[in-house]
Amino acid sequence: MGGDHLFFLQMSGTPGSGKSTLAKRIIQHVHAVVIDHDVSKTALLHTLPIGNFSDGEIGKMAYDVDWSLVEYHLSLGQNVILDSPCLYDEMLDKGIAICTKYGATYRYIECRHEDHEEINARLRNRARRPSQIDQVSYENWSKMNAHCKRPTNHPYLQIYTMDNREIPIERIMSYLLKN
Repeated sequence: MGGDHLFFLQMSGTPGSGKSTLAKRIIQHVHAVVIDHDVSKTALLHTLPIGNFSDGEIGKMAYDVDWSLVEYHLSLGQNVILDSPCLYDEMLDKGIAICTKYGATYRYIECRHEDHEEINARLRNRARRPSQIDQVSYENWSKMNAHCKRPTNHPYLQIYTMDNREIPIERIMSYLLKN
């Protein structure tokens, strides 16, 4: 169980910005279920007939699975972390609505990394799922950074992840567990 303070954490950031690494660090300090969009999308890529669906259609289906899992785990009283870029207002709206439905606290953390070359090095060197990219052009990376959606009526954190060893975990935990 999530305890007295149930939360939903919506992670955001460009590919390679450290969302999954940060989610793993957080669950070392608090019990939470991590819903990783890349896991859902990869499962669909392995399951659906090749060529029958566009990448966008598969991505939407994966989000439908992700949100179903988020809602299910919150309904059980479990804290949930959604590890996914947040490029659409609908993502924010859905997260906030689900929190309202289950009495959970809505939290949002954006992972930021300001070095495009380092991002590409991370993308090339990670254990990559089929749904994940292995590089991003400077133009696309800049567009993703510019189009990242942030909540306007909820406090959020931007965490700079240039060095994952220096992630301010105490600050993050205080933010997550604050009523």
